[in-house]
Amino acid sequence: QVQLVESGGGLVQPGGSLRLSCAASGSFIRINVMGWYRQAPGNQRELVATTTRGGRTNYADSVKGRFTISRDNAKNMVSLEMNSLQPEDTAVYYCNADVTGYSYISDPYWGKGTLVTVSS
Repeated sequence: QVQLVESGGGLVQPGGSLRLSCAASGSFIRINVMGWYRQAPGNQRELVATTTRGGRTNYADSVKGRFTISRDNAKNMVSLEMNSLQPEDTAVYYCNADVTGYSYISDPYWGKGTLVTVSS
């Protein structure tokens, strides 16, 4: 059983920055790909960024150059540094992780989300 807990969301002005963090806990062998997704009001959930254990990253075009994803494998954590935030970035941000359990079967897990509001 795995739990993902996000933190760092809040209210920020346009052009400002926020850093989101996600910590995984529970019993598992390995966390594989970790990432961040977001869901704005009235929209479907969309990919923001992902990262592998080796540090390979993938970003949505809308955040490329502004957001940076990173992870600490030893601490089972992933972070998202968000710069030059715009009102269009307002959404609930969800942490996602592909986790290999002691059965050696991998399953996706989701955090409960943290709200980011970009407004003046």
